[in-house]
Amino acid sequence: MSNLVEQLAKARQAQGLTQAELADKSGLSRMAVQKAESGSTDPRLSTLEVMARALGMEIMLVPTVIRRDLEHFVQSGGRMLGQRAGLEAPASVVDKVLERKPR
Repeated sequence: MSNLVEQLAKARQAQGLTQAELADKSGLSRMAVQKAESGSTDPRLSTLEVMARALGMEIMLVPTVIRRDLEHFVQSGGRMLGQRAGLEAPASVVDKVLERKPR
């Protein structure tokens, strides 16, 4: 889970939030955020989910057996093999997701 915690810390920093601001936004204590990010505690998945949502993110658990295929799909822009390219191509799944506005 350490990679997940690192990604959340990077997302917090990218949004210019302090640990205290993330704690306030997520309803957690500053110590809970600090301990999670420092690795001094093994946070519950529910704590990480709350942090992620406060950052406008969702945690998605992916079965190992499809992870590589999913990564390739996302890296390809969500286009399936054989889908026509260029301006006439239909929007990809990734394009549609990026069009959504955060709630």
